Amino acid sequence: MNLETKLKTRKFFAHLFLILFILMIMTPFLTVIASSFSRGHFAPSKLFPTEISLNHWKYVLGIPHEEVVNITTGETRIIKADVVPILWFWNSIKISVIASFGILLLSGTCAYAFARMKFAFKEQTMTGLLILQMFPMVLALVAFYTILEFIGQFAPSMGLNTHAGLTLIYLGGVSIYIWMIKGYFETISTSIEESARIDGASPFQAFIMILLPMSAPIFAVVFILSFISYMSEYPVASVVLQTGEKWTLAVGANSFLYEQQKLWGRFSALAVLSGIPITVLFIICQRFLVSGLTAGGVKE
Repeated sequence: MNLETKLKTRKFFAHLFLILFILMIMTPFLTVIASSFSRGHFAPSKLFPTEISLNHWKYVLGIPHEEVVNITTGETRIIKADVVPILWFWNSIKISVIASFGILLLSGTCAYAFARMKFAFKEQTMTGLLILQMFPMVLALVAFYTILEFIGQFAPSMGLNTHAGLTLIYLGGVSIYIWMIKGYFETISTSIEESARIDGASPFQAFIMILLPMSAPIFAVVFILSFISYMSEYPVASVVLQTGEKWTLAVGANSFLYEQQKLWGRFSALAVLSGIPITVLFIICQRFLVSGLTAGGVKE
């Protein structure tokens, strides 16, 4: 076997492996999509539905539709959600976007202070933030509940069962993003900011007009990661949000999985719906995502 044949054989098996690997990854997603278009509430099991129905999507979008109650008699009834599930989708988008922008604001300014300024207990504070991040938010559910209950006595709009209260809790997970942005800032040469100060720019102007535009990739990464985590977050949201019209998508979708009956079709439709904004965000920010994870700014 000559060299050219060996290369073609390796290329063939490499492509075959990649195709099989992609099919293995895509199978669960295709199964969920098929389940959202299947008639009935059976668990996802097939790549292609045997009988296509839009009833699950109509329910999720708040469109009244007829559903057969008794197959023998043909009796039907009008099905309409008490709380339209698309409202949960909107709640998740709103909370995730606001919390993600808040994370950018807090982590960006804090990271600049840790990366460029000198002050007492700087290293100890950074270490403390890292240690705090090692404990998941779910371990502090009782504390979150107590804090929001107390805040609600003085500011009801930021207490329990409010989106503002949930957003406030989410902003507490800022420390890991401070570390990410700080590491990126440290790869950018300080000589650029020093040149700006020589030209008369204040530290704030140098931060806003020079450092932030050069750090767009890492801010895109932080926004995407925080947005995805908040879109899919369930434990904290299920404790803070207590009424159906306030639920996020994750909490609302879980309500379809009753102990007595699991409505897999509606759950699958919501699962597909939740992936749309994340996919769009990835498509828009993919070039920033790659450069933000693999490259720094101007090197010394």
